[in-house]
Amino acid sequence: MSSVPSTEMKPLNVALLTVSDTRGPEEDTSGQFLEDSIVDAGHLLVARRILPDDVYLIRALMANWIADGEIHVVIITGGTGFLERDSTPEAVMPLMDKAIDGFGEEFRRLSAAEIGSSTIQSRAFGGMANNTVVFCLPGSTGACRTGWNGILLSQLDSRHTPCNFSGLVLRKPEKPMNRLDEVIGQRSKR
Repeated sequence: MSSVPSTEMKPLNVALLTVSDTRGPEEDTSGQFLEDSIVDAGHLLVARRILPDDVYLIRALMANWIADGEIHVVIITGGTGFLERDSTPEAVMPLMDKAIDGFGEEFRRLSAAEIGSSTIQSRAFGGMANNTVVFCLPGSTGACRTGWNGILLSQLDSRHTPCNFSGLVLRKPEKPMNRLDEVIGQRSKR
């Protein structure tokens, strides 16, 4: 994975999803931490939602965000554990074109220093779909802090070398991408 480093910060458009059956806007400390961190890093928060742990609701929203050519990054918090309703990986993984195996590995390595062997119960993961990078973090604020400060802050920064995801999502795709609006527009002209 290579990208051309930049000397200036290039803001990314980020969508943020909290997956929870119990948290509303007032209780969503993890989502609020991530929102504040995204904005403080110089990126643009273009969407923020809270959805229950429901595979189909999560998948539908993610499919729309991935199809939106204006969204570069999606960060999800919650639903990555082993309880019956934890379904973020099952909802999102089928939508991914490529897995970012190193994200989950590095997240668990960093978490081990904080929570020991309990980190094996995290199913944090990353992937790319339609030139959009997706990162799924556990729902705790501590886990979001670990993931943001230890990985995402630098990997979403265009100045980070030797490579970063900013360089990948901001580049012109080698092949034209089918965007939902373009497809719908072409169908309506027939």
